[in-house]
Amino acid sequence: MSERPEDPSANAAQTLDPRLQEEVLRLFQVTVYARWLFVGGLWLTVGSLSLWNLRHAIRLWLDYFTWSAVRYTFVFNRFAAAGLGLCLGMTLAVLVWQSRVILWGLPAYEQQRLSQQVIRIRVQGETHPLWKWVCGKQKVSQAMGQGQNNHH
Repeated sequence: MSERPEDPSANAAQTLDPRLQEEVLRLFQVTVYARWLFVGGLWLTVGSLSLWNLRHAIRLWLDYFTWSAVRYTFVFNRFAAAGLGLCLGMTLAVLVWQSRVILWGLPAYEQQRLSQQVIRIRVQGETHPLWKWVCGKQKVSQAMGQGQNNHH
């Protein structure tokens, strides 16, 4: 894959705009929450149905646990095994993604993609579903700082 040359003036303008950086951070936080909500919803629906389908086998595992019993349970209950595999896979994918961001930071291409998305949200305005969470909020530090001087 070859990378496209970036316009340095566009990057400089984006890095100088603190409001844009704050909104990119909010969009990133919304993305993190959305991923975890998706994983939670997956566990509540597909995961619980899969575990319910395996309830008799799990009861047997509690009495006589062997790895071959686990293997044969998943072999003969393919839909339940696929459902649990999907839930575990998505959970691990989100964990690895978030760990990568925590350890090494957000990659430059992801930062640029989020910046472009924030600009699209700004252009569309209040009709965009994410506008309220990304652009509609006032700075928390400004809102908290306004009432502090009134105590004197």
